[in-house]
Formats: sequence, structure tokens, C-alpha cells
Amino acid sequence: MERRVRRPPSVRGEVTPPGDKSISHRAAILNSLAEGTAKVTNYAPGADCASTLSCLRALGVKITPIAASPPTIEVQGVGARGFSEPDTVLDAGNSATTMRLLTGLLAGQGFFAVITGDASLRSRPMGRVIHPLRLMGGRIYGRNRDTLAPLAIKGQELHGLDYTLPVASAQIKSAMLIAGLFSQQKGRTVVREPAVSRDHTERMLQAMGVKVTVEGAVVTLMPPAGPPKAIDVRVPGDISSAAYWLVLGALHRNARVEVRATGVNPTRTGIIDVLLRMGARLRVENERVFNNEPVADLVVESSELTATDIGGELIPRLIDEVPVLAVAACLAKGTTVIKDASELRVKETDRIAFLVAELSKMGADVQELPDGIIIRGGGELRGARCSSHGDHRMAMALGVAGAVADGETLIEGAEAVEVSYPGFWQDFDRLVSSQLC
Repeated sequence: MERRVRRPPSVRGEVTPPGDKSISHRAAILNSLAEGTAKVTNYAPGADCASTLSCLRALGVKITPIAASPPTIEVQGVGARGFSEPDTVLDAGNSATTMRLLTGLLAGQGFFAVITGDASLRSRPMGRVIHPLRLMGGRIYGRNRDTLAPLAIKGQELHGLDYTLPVASAQIKSAMLIAGLFSQQKGRTVVREPAVSRDHTERMLQAMGVKVTVEGAVVTLMPPAGPPKAIDVRVPGDISSAAYWLVLGALHRNARVEVRATGVNPTRTGIIDVLLRMGARLRVENERVFNNEPVADLVVESSELTATDIGGELIPRLIDEVPVLAVAACLAKGTTVIKDASELRVKETDRIAFLVAELSKMGADVQELPDGIIIRGGGELRGARCSSHGDHRMAMALGVAGAVADGETLIEGAEAVEVSYPGFWQDFDRLVSSQLC
């Protein structure tokens, strides 16, 4: 699908982003292995989180839709050992979170399973989750010397492990913590990271009665005597989805956007910190808490942005927002350097290479680095024919770029937004005063 985008005369209104993807995945998975029944309200509507539900149902979990707006499901937990051996290959679609977290779960089950995904997911690195789970006693095998999916998993008894991750990764950390639930009192699980990554798994396990302690970038889980207790979850709006509206509101010359009920977990708010540092007229209002997760309303208005450096421990807190931050940097005065972000090369696409390619088409002065991008801002973007390369975050970032560029931008593969934000273009249309063609 192609979308044509022109700069509208104004960008104004309110928008509520879809439920947080990361929290939705975890609410479904952790309540599935819990004891009891839980309701998950505002479950993320995209294809990635649907893949998690499909895999859990194939493992014998009863998951029932009970409302459409906001999307709400009921999950009947089967307990730590109540999963059923699937009679077919599990399909994680495009979702690395689904594959990696379920690998941690399946490693501790008493049966055999195979999990695969689409072509993009089958090219993403899985050795990083296989290795620590093997050290915990898991039997997991993959293609290309156990580095790529499909993954074959023969579940068995696991034990605790003290492990240092080579890169900060909430997915690998979460897979290990889930596996640690099945260690049958055979030692605690300790995960050490080089920087703090998103902590939704830790927060949710604590709310479910599991003893999890966090000291900086070190997380320790004590194996529980029984299954966690199911908990109802109200999922906040996804800050990664909100990021597009925050950047659009800051960049457009006539804008005021309010983004409602958005998660502001401090391990995810790098986008807010960077935009404020760049001079964005951005406010955090009406702060409250949903299920141990901080939530707020965000208000942004037209701003004059200046360049900044983005790297180090900040990267895990905004890794998914780098594409749209790169758009912001194109119009900011000065030179922005994004570094320490080599993880972008093994996302749904090589986001570093494709960001440079697509923004260059729009007249941006961008230079590729092995682990990031140099962006010399202060100029104007111009409309161009661009491609999402099948990457949802690229599609949405290019939509923002088109809305602040001179002339018309045509985005090929605009339907990629379905992965995480199916209503993106509808919300876009509501915020701009002249509709998309």
C-alpha cells in the first residue's frame, strides 16, 4: 500500500496511542503461566501481540476477547506446568518478543516444540537467547549453528544462573526471568546488564507475588514455590507509538498535540528526555499509575529544536524511537550524533542503513556510522518517493517526515504500521487539517 503525505497547514488535537506492546506481550504470557483468571484491558491491537496470543492458544491457554474498545481479553492461567504440547509449529510472525520470551517459557516445559516466524524474524539473532538458556539447562537448537530461527526446544528441568548480558536487552532478560520461574528451587536467577533496559517484566512479576529485586542494572529472581498469581492489567498507551506525535507536534510550524494516557516508565522515557534537551515545548501532565506502571498525558507544541548527541546508557531507553528522532534531528539546528546503537542493524530491518537511504532521498545531510548516524540539521526536507522496507517504525517515521517536508512524499509499504499501530494513518488524518490523498 502507498500513502501520499503533504505538509498540512496545522496539526492539532488529541490522540490516545494503542496499548503498550511490551506490556501487552508480558500480560498475556505471565498470566498464562499464573494461577487464576485475569482481564487485560487495552491490549495492543497490532500483529505482533496477536502472534503472542496465537502461540499461547496453541499451547493450550484459553484466551477470550471480551471487549473491542478498548481491546480487552480474558486469560485463564494454566499454571507453570499446565501448558500442552503443540500439534504444529508455533508461528511468532514478525515478533521477536514473542519468540524470545516464549523460548524462555518452553525451555522449562516437559515437551518438544518448534517456534518460527516470518522471513524478517528468521534473520534476526537468536544465539543471544539460546546461550544463557542452555546454561540454565535448556535444550534449544536453531539454524546456522544455533543462531537463527526456527528454534527447536526440548523442555526439561532448569536451574538458576548468574549471567552478564553482552548487550542490554529486555527480551533476553525477560526470557531468563521466565525460565527462572521453572528452576524448581534450584538457585536464583541473576541477570546483569551493561545498562538498564525496560523493566516491565520485573514490575509485573513483583505485582504477581514473585520475589524479584532490582539493584541498578542487576535483577535477581528467587524461584517461587508455586505459580505466580494472575492479575488484571490495564495496559498504558505505548510511548513508542506516542513518539511519532511528539516529534510531529514539535517539528510542525503550527501544532499542538495532546497524547493521552501514555506509559512513562522511566526505562522508556528517553524520547521525552531527548526532546526536552533539544528544546521541545513538551509537558508531562496528570501523572498516575496503572498496575505498577507510571502513566501521564503528554502535551507538545511547535518548537525550535537544536541538535544533541544521543548514545551510551540512553540508547536502551529509546532504541525503538531512533527512526523518528532522526527525523527530528534533520530539522534541528546543528549536528546530531546518534551512536552506540548497533542494535538497530538487527531489528526488523537494518534501520541505520535504511534511515540514511530514505532520509537522503528527502534531502537530509546524513552519514552512516557502524553504530549510528551523523545528522547535520537545520535545512528543509523535501518530498520524495520513499520505502518503509516493510518496517513499521520506518513507515511511521517517514509519515512524520512527509508531514514536515516541502512537496509530496509517497511512502511505499505504508501498511507495515499494522505490526504495532494499525490505526496510525487514521489518527494521522484526524490530527492534520488537510486529509491524506
